[in-house]
Amino acid sequence: MEEIKKDISNEQEKEELSYEGSALEDKPRDVVENLQNELNQQKEKYLRLYAEFENYKRMVQKEREELINYANEKLIKDLLPVIDNFELAIKHSVGELNSSWLESMKQGIENTLKEFLRILEKYGVKPIETVGQLFNPEVHHAVSTFETEDMDDNIIVEELRKGYLYKDKLLREPLVTVSKKPKLSSESETSHPSGAEDEKN
Repeated sequence: MEEIKKDISNEQEKEELSYEGSALEDKPRDVVENLQNELNQQKEKYLRLYAEFENYKRMVQKEREELINYANEKLIKDLLPVIDNFELAIKHSVGELNSSWLESMKQGIENTLKEFLRILEKYGVKPIETVGQLFNPEVHHAVSTFETEDMDDNIIVEELRKGYLYKDKLLREPLVTVSKKPKLSSESETSHPSGAEDEKN
């Protein structure tokens, strides 16, 4: 009797297995394709998000490096008038060195200025070369012109205030005087193309 029961139960299990197998085979292919498409879409979405995140990380890193590199910019810019005052003191002391006291004061100011500039250069601040250079409106600021036949146009002939670079960035433009060829004489300006001169009142 037990053997009959075992045979019946074995038969039922075989039937269930065969039914499940046929059910799996009967599943439509479009369901599998839909699942595959959805998986591909999720994968593309993930790759896009990953790329955006990598770009964001690079941008944040760049901003962080720039912040670190130029963190002292305001402090250094505020110190530049100190250099101006040192340079003015040295300039105005010339010709007044009638005593050893004035000479020692001038020497002390010069030494202080050299040390100050050395420290600034250590941190990336450098003066911009001007006199004898070609005027560049992106770097120099012209406040006056000087007429001369001895130079071409737009050559810097005098520096009125020093300019400085902070690493690769323009910190302050120099104030300069720029050369300019003299204008034509008044006779050639008043003459007509025909050669006749204007009448003078």
